[in-house]
Amino acid sequence: MSDQGMMTKEDIYSKIIRAGRRTYFFDVRSTRADDYYLTITESKKFTNDDGSFHFRKHKIYLYKEDFNNFKEALDEATDFIIREKGEEVINDQQENNIEQKEKFTDVSFDDI
Repeated sequence: MSDQGMMTKEDIYSKIIRAGRRTYFFDVRSTRADDYYLTITESKKFTNDDGSFHFRKHKIYLYKEDFNNFKEALDEATDFIIREKGEEVINDQQENNIEQKEKFTDVSFDDI
């Protein structure tokens, strides 16, 4: 099923990033006043001793008046990491994500 097919009535746009046991959801939603805001959700899969699994979610809500400050802080923090640890850290992570994506099976929103 496509991302578009899974969106609810209030969802305007959705982007999913899979990173190993974590999945990040970037969802643009609409308020009752027809204003847009962003939710960023981290979902992490945990495996129980009996082989069953569960997910833990953490969500933040980001409103348009905070976009610039949030983006600046994110850019500064990621630039700092790249300066301190080098560009290869980012490239290695991207390669690992591609390998994980090839092994990954789709997860339904109902599972989360």
